Amino acid sequence: MTNTYQKRPKGLGEVEQMVMDYVWSHSPCTADSCREALAATRPMKDSTVRTVLRRLEQKGFVTHEIDGRTFVYRAAENRQNVAVRAVKSIIDRFCGGSAEELVVGLVNNAVLDRHQLERLARKVAQGKIREKSGSASNSRPTRKGDQ
Repeated sequence: MTNTYQKRPKGLGEVEQMVMDYVWSHSPCTADSCREALAATRPMKDSTVRTVLRRLEQKGFVTHEIDGRTFVYRAAENRQNVAVRAVKSIIDRFCGGSAEELVVGLVNNAVLDRHQLERLARKVAQGKIREKSGSASNSRPTRKGDQ
């Protein structure tokens, strides 16, 4: 267990999560497109969406560029990387840094069943766990003999 202190990244609230889900699936996007898309499930004023996006940017979840007078938002990191950081934080805070303890807890509490765990073990053994987008910058480094 490492005992290095790192500032814990701020999490996402319910509305921030909804906005991030939209940004991840529709990037690049504008505040208007986000507000319109979420209107059916979560009606918000224009100023509210802009505030949420500004807070997400302060937390490091999104970045923006300016096109004319319009802010165009993109996710700063992909969904999987954010999820990994969140799980790592849970492992560090509640499992003493042990991923094994977390996985055992997931199995014991029927979050993962034996078949899912076996399938994951096979994928890890075969080296087939990679980012879904196939981005070369986030894929596993190639070792001699892996080709």
